[in-house]
Amino acid sequence: MNRRCRTWSLALLAAVPLAVGASDRLELADFVPPHDGCYDRSAWPQTAVVDTHVHFRPFGGPAHAFDDVVAFMERTGVRFANVYGIGQMLPLGSPCTYYLDCPGVPVRPTLKNDFSNVLNLLDSPPDNVHLTLSMTFFDLERPDKVLEGIALLDEEFPGLFRWAGEVNLVKQALFGNSHRAVPLEAIARWKPFMSLLRERGIPFAVHSDLGSDTEPMKYAAWIEEVLRLYPNNPIVWMHMGLSRELTRIDPQAHLSFMRSLMDRYPLLMVDISWRIIDDALFSKPELRGAYLGFIEQYSERVLPGSDFVASADKSFETYREELRVTSSILGHLSNEAFRNIALGENYFRLLSLDFSAPPICSSAPAQPAG
Repeated sequence: MNRRCRTWSLALLAAVPLAVGASDRLELADFVPPHDGCYDRSAWPQTAVVDTHVHFRPFGGPAHAFDDVVAFMERTGVRFANVYGIGQMLPLGSPCTYYLDCPGVPVRPTLKNDFSNVLNLLDSPPDNVHLTLSMTFFDLERPDKVLEGIALLDEEFPGLFRWAGEVNLVKQALFGNSHRAVPLEAIARWKPFMSLLRERGIPFAVHSDLGSDTEPMKYAAWIEEVLRLYPNNPIVWMHMGLSRELTRIDPQAHLSFMRSLMDRYPLLMVDISWRIIDDALFSKPELRGAYLGFIEQYSERVLPGSDFVASADKSFETYREELRVTSSILGHLSNEAFRNIALGENYFRLLSLDFSAPPICSSAPAQPAG
């Protein structure tokens, strides 16, 4: 794998763009320090090179082949990703691939997807994409079962799972499929498995809806309780609390709540995956500026992701579009924030990976247009 511009001295790094050759994408080797060049935002894509939120397995029905999903990433320039299953699946034999198409059909926590993902990765490790396996099976109402599941994965695949989530604390979209908000009092019983995750430095990525359009902050206490009880765990809050049920939140109230959490809990990070955020907020010029201010302020604590679900009925074009939409806000960021978020510096630091994002060329605009 070719490294670029090897003859340039470190003193000239900021002025030497990485060469754009036959491919306009960085290679995995470009993230191995020391860097031989800088990232020219005027010539290279503004989409994220890290997809921290992609589901290699669907809720039900056939999945895309593992290698196909990796190929989607390679073609779009994604070089780092979390391998999520879906921890709550439709029953075996169900004709449904998506829970919203099957109201009344229960969706239950399971280890099946985590086993599928790890076996697929071991059978076919990619050369140009770095993948991090995630445990997605957690039943947050039965913490004793969480420890049992981790022990099983440890026995079969020691040291391979370095992430936990996406796990559902409150997901209103699943209320029609026998899911409910985990009782607040149950969160205190997570201490044994949260202690284990903390000892291992494993981030805990949690889906916790804030509320709905009619009651925007109905479930705010849920994420607050997690943070209050486990302030020393690295926690990633999925989708900034937004959901299909909450797309018309007052931005100032939303941002005030998030800033309060970020200021009180230094290990909290937010995930800006899922196109629902762009559709509802980031794509609207009258709202975008306020959220850009938040992202810039906490640029070391924001993670990007597509939230793509790899059911067999999805295509490469679907993945490319999800990545484009969920990355659209990134083109508006300052160079520092772009490097932290889009080029993966936050992700590398969170997981203590031996990679780093290349510097941004000093000639690149500080805040590129649109």
